[in-house]
Amino acid sequence: MPLQDHYDVLVVGAGLSGIDAGYRIQTMCPGADYAILEARESLGGTWDLFRYPGIRSDSDMFTLGFPFEPWTGEKSIADGADILQYLKDTAAKYGIDERIVYSTKVISADWSSRDARWTLTLQTPDGQRTVTADFVYLCSGYYNYEQGYRPDFPGIDDFAGQVIHPQFWPADGLDVQGKKVTVIGSGATAMTLVPALARQGAHVTMLQRSPTYVLTLPSRDPIAKGLRKVLPTKQAYAAVRLKNAATAVGFYEFCRRAPGAATKVLRTGVARQIKGSNVGMTAFTPRYKPWDERLCIVPDSDLFKAIRDHDVDVVTDTIDRVEGGAIHTGSGVSIPSDIIVTATGLNVQLAGGAKLSVDGRECELGQRYIYQGLMLEGVPNAAVCIGYTNASWTLRADLSAKFFCRFVNHVRQSGHAYGYPTVTKEMPSSPALDLAAGYIQRSIATLPKQGDRKPWFLRQNYFSDRRDSRRADVTDSITFVRPGEVRLPNDDLHTAAEPSVA
Repeated sequence: MPLQDHYDVLVVGAGLSGIDAGYRIQTMCPGADYAILEARESLGGTWDLFRYPGIRSDSDMFTLGFPFEPWTGEKSIADGADILQYLKDTAAKYGIDERIVYSTKVISADWSSRDARWTLTLQTPDGQRTVTADFVYLCSGYYNYEQGYRPDFPGIDDFAGQVIHPQFWPADGLDVQGKKVTVIGSGATAMTLVPALARQGAHVTMLQRSPTYVLTLPSRDPIAKGLRKVLPTKQAYAAVRLKNAATAVGFYEFCRRAPGAATKVLRTGVARQIKGSNVGMTAFTPRYKPWDERLCIVPDSDLFKAIRDHDVDVVTDTIDRVEGGAIHTGSGVSIPSDIIVTATGLNVQLAGGAKLSVDGRECELGQRYIYQGLMLEGVPNAAVCIGYTNASWTLRADLSAKFFCRFVNHVRQSGHAYGYPTVTKEMPSSPALDLAAGYIQRSIATLPKQGDRKPWFLRQNYFSDRRDSRRADVTDSITFVRPGEVRLPNDDLHTAAEPSVA
């Protein structure tokens, strides 16, 4: 799609969130001229970027998929290639792909109250240029696509073998047959990579600083299979989506309200899986409570099968140094390695790294309250898509897209030029994302803050949010400005720079 000079709505990012936003704009904001700006050369976001062996969803596809386009794949925990194809097919079916402008990275976005519009500076194949828009929806995800997180392990730069971060897997693949591969990490990426590399003929050591809670699920949903036989496709999909969302929310609430019982359930499941192996329960006994960090899903017990077959070792230790062809741990263990995979996480980054400013003043996201889980205090005609931490990203993304479309319609139909969330009374602040995971904690100061009351508080509960979003008044706690009226959003700010965390 050729780039225009001005749009009614600009969406940034053509992954899950951006495609969902495109559909909602088309169906809820008829006549709105919109485009999706994508920095990469193809759509798909995460599912186009990550190409490491075994890449798969860590949420079921009935909730990670779009509510308007049924997932018809056989697997509920799906392979990355199948997810990417689903995104491509959905975008093509609804003509959303015709609205995408590729190889176009947003460098900055500046709001002008005088002009009542956004000016975006873009990096394109033809150099920098600017476009304007009445509304901007940032759907670029929550992590840095250009740089993964890798701690400074002493000596790793002089390692005799290969060092690879999963975010940048070799395009032509990696030969691991008969080699010793050490995967550093214990999150979803590591637990996906480890059994996949073992299947390719490697002997794998998963080296973790601390264990993670693990839940084994079948990759194919037997209830979904049964419902598909008796119900039309859309009805079966909706029923399974509702069932899986309820299961996820219910288990999360169980973990938070009865952590002792939840720990026992999770540990019992793991104990059955590793029976007869050389790996003990200490490798799967975290120091934190269930859902302080995300649970890892192991489909069809593939990780534990590799452990029982003695293709995988698990070592819980710190790294003292990398020397020659081995990793030396803090307790003095030496792990010979031909290849080191640093599955050590992501660097959190909202807005795709673009700098936001309002009337020439830079907008520090970490100093703003978040409104209805998507709009930022004092930032007019804009929103940022942030999914759930305890459930599928798309569940929250779709609620946010629909609310944003309602806001767009209200501004356009009521004769206002713009609107922005306004905190009218002082309130304490806390991190909008409350996981104890390292990738969140490393970036906590740069992430928006939540308050202690609606509409500034995030529930992390899909069913409560769905109910509230249907009832939500798009004028609540919003300051609206008519054309020609002088009112500067920066004059109405209540800083959230100093979070008060209990």
